[in-house]
Amino acid sequence: MWNWIDKLNELVKTGAPFVIVTITRVSGSTPQNTGAKMLVNHNGDCWGSIGGGQLEKKAIEDALECINERKSKTMHYPLHAAVNQCCGGIVELLFELIGENPELYIFGAGHVGAALCKTLKDTPFRICLIDERKELLESIALSKNIKIFNNYLEFINTATWDTNKTYTAIITHDHDLDRLILNAVLDKPQKYLGMIGSQTKWKVFQKELIEKRRDINHINRVICPMGLDIGGKSPKEIAISMSAELIKVYYGK
Repeated sequence: MWNWIDKLNELVKTGAPFVIVTITRVSGSTPQNTGAKMLVNHNGDCWGSIGGGQLEKKAIEDALECINERKSKTMHYPLHAAVNQCCGGIVELLFELIGENPELYIFGAGHVGAALCKTLKDTPFRICLIDERKELLESIALSKNIKIFNNYLEFINTATWDTNKTYTAIITHDHDLDRLILNAVLDKPQKYLGMIGSQTKWKVFQKELIEKRRDINHINRVICPMGLDIGGKSPKEIAISMSAELIKVYYGK
């Protein structure tokens, strides 16, 4: 039996999406038994086997569809002459998508920024925390999985920006700094762009961006105030509302 766990761990480390295809149920004559697995990456490369032939070919196609649609699913395959499989049985396959982890760029390591890092612990988000106050970064007890950066513009210019997996939270201690960062990240590819502040603050920023003739579609995607309206005003409560909004967007709710 091949060691699919080792291969799975290897694929996870690449950070790219892949699918675990598992036979979960069989009926009648089938080329493989329940529990057989195959791993399929985003390029269509596969490891392991669920029986070969047209069944496996179709399963690879459906696995790639899962990656494109970003969702898992269960499918049934009758093995008859119409699909060049004459076993006569039926196979049920579970396609489990192991997706790309979303990356959250948090600009500002103050009370809310630090609380947001802690609130999002054990969620899918990979976090980068950026703040130029080195003494503040050194004083915060954070998970080892959180990456720390201490130069705003350098990070913005060197970070990876992706329409499907980049989330941005601007929550610094200074309005002018928020303005600087917003102007720098506004046109970057990203799935979510949120900023802390009141509706009044956003109207001022929005007016400035429009006067600068910035892309109106990029302006309109900014979420400010950031977070669901749950009523709390403490740093932890604000972080919870922000976390809820980020998770909601991630899961497409």
